[in-house]
Amino acid sequence: MTTTKLTAISTPTKYRLSVEQYYKMAEAGILGIEQRTELIEGEIIEMSAIGTKHAICVSNLAELLTVQTIQIAHVRHQNPIHLSDRSEPQPDIVLVKRPSSRYADCHPQPEDIFLLIEVSDSTLKYDREVKLPLYAKAGIAEVWIVNIDEQVFEVYSSPNQDQYEQVKIYDKGEVVSISMSETMAIAVNEIFEPVEK
Repeated sequence: MTTTKLTAISTPTKYRLSVEQYYKMAEAGILGIEQRTELIEGEIIEMSAIGTKHAICVSNLAELLTVQTIQIAHVRHQNPIHLSDRSEPQPDIVLVKRPSSRYADCHPQPEDIFLLIEVSDSTLKYDREVKLPLYAKAGIAEVWIVNIDEQVFEVYSSPNQDQYEQVKIYDKGEVVSISMSETMAIAVNEIFEPVEK
């Protein structure tokens, strides 16, 4: 009878990039200008193509939010935010503190953000399971996921470690209040009626 010695099998170690290395890759032309990517926990993630329903939702939201918050917030859409040395996601919409000139030399950080919105169709699982915990961990106070397929708003608040303690779902016919001001709100119908099947 022979005895076989079992050895532990090691798994390959992922190399995680810093934000600085990520930008150096872009400057060197390794990441093409036409490529839509974001850095998540040190990994370069290729972003999905923007479909028509996604595009109109983002446009409608940006327009409505700009009108309502123009005096107190700057509305940025599909631009990076800086969460850490290894994460710079590109949410669909972010309401940040004014003046916008404060972001001339750096992207907004969690303490600058009033509200973050992801518009989700094919990316719903990724937004919920990867990006949402990242936002909670960073302490972003309020996140909306605009769920195109189900035509609802998922509103997440009260971040605690890597999750949100409060979750509310708003359907068509309902109004979502913007927590930064009691007088500001978005009707779900205003976003989804233009993209009804």
